Amino acid sequence: QLQLVESGGGLVQPGGSLRLSCAASGFTFDYYAIGWFRQAPGKEREGVSCISGSDGSTYYADSVKGRFTISRDNAKNTVYLQMNSLKPEDTAVYYCARRKERLCTGIYDYWGQGTQVTVSS
Repeated sequence: QLQLVESGGGLVQPGGSLRLSCAASGFTFDYYAIGWFRQAPGKEREGVSCISGSDGSTYYADSVKGRFTISRDNAKNTVYLQMNSLKPEDTAVYYCARRKERLCTGIYDYWGQGTQVTVSS
């Protein structure tokens, strides 16, 4: 069974931190690039970050550079998104997804169910 399961979301105050996890199973995890996306109320889903499956190269949207950090632990089949200095505009459902190749290009073929992040005082 191929599966991606997000966890770690919750309610935090502005300026706070959360660490999201994407636990994978059912495929050769270290081969594939994994990306994080988010969808805020009334807005289209947007790409947040991606980490490649080959050399560990990373990508960040301009809106989160310097605040979010993506990493992967291949031994645990898990990708993380550390989110610091959170802002109300970061409020969204966050999803992880698998690329069909090693690099952060091309289409995504599998998605997790999402985890809610709410930033509010």
